[in-house]
Amino acid sequence: MSISTPGGPERRPTVVSTGKKPAAGRPASGAKAGSDKPAGKPGGTPRAGGKGPRKPVAPVKVSQGQAWGPIALFVAVGVLAAGIIGYGSWAAFQGSKPWDKKANAIDGITNIRKSDPESLKYEAHKPGPLTYKYSPPVGGVHNAAWQNCMGDVYDAPIASEHAVHSLEHGAVWITYRPDLPKGQVEKLAGKVRGVEKTLMSPYEGLDKPISLQAWGYQLKVDNADDKRIDEFIKDLRVNASVEGPTALCNQGVTATGTTPHELQQQPPTQ
Repeated sequence: MSISTPGGPERRPTVVSTGKKPAAGRPASGAKAGSDKPAGKPGGTPRAGGKGPRKPVAPVKVSQGQAWGPIALFVAVGVLAAGIIGYGSWAAFQGSKPWDKKANAIDGITNIRKSDPESLKYEAHKPGPLTYKYSPPVGGVHNAAWQNCMGDVYDAPIASEHAVHSLEHGAVWITYRPDLPKGQVEKLAGKVRGVEKTLMSPYEGLDKPISLQAWGYQLKVDNADDKRIDEFIKDLRVNASVEGPTALCNQGVTATGTTPHELQQQPPTQ
């Protein structure tokens, strides 16, 4: 006896899902038959215990460090440029300073114009030997004739009365002990020869080997290599003149000896 179903004998009954897991041994929905991989993201690495795929490990970035060579070079160039600019500014400032400010900045200089201005005053030229407060003298009363100061190097003492008149005209007078070594004397002479408004001569009784004089200024040093000698000459030659830069240094006395020379025809009073 045959049983017929609605719709004809060939129609199968409808299967209704109950939500239950498939029986063991059957592949889950979406998984290929015969595959050992559980369902999930393709290509994932299965964790132990079947807990699903592992997250991919991010690659470790290796730091290559800073390029310190170019940075150091840049810093060095910057420091050098700043130094050049700074020195240029300082040199410009120094060059713009008044001559007396520069002179007063020389280490060890004595400024008689400031400390003892009375010793520099005089009313008229005087003949004959004169007495001075400072040795060598730096100003004050003097003879009417000046000592020639056109870069003259005297090998014997000269009269202070003439040398002081040269100082009044803006000369720098370099004096030294008679026993100063010959090499030292030559170094001093090299700073004087051919330089207008300078002269030098030996001088008895100096308390230092070398003494430099300009009108109202004095500097004493131990040797001819002292850099302050050049500073003194540069800052005070001509500038220290009481009578201006046009005062003469030629046509003066060229004879040596500590007794003033009373010339028959005196040079014009300056």
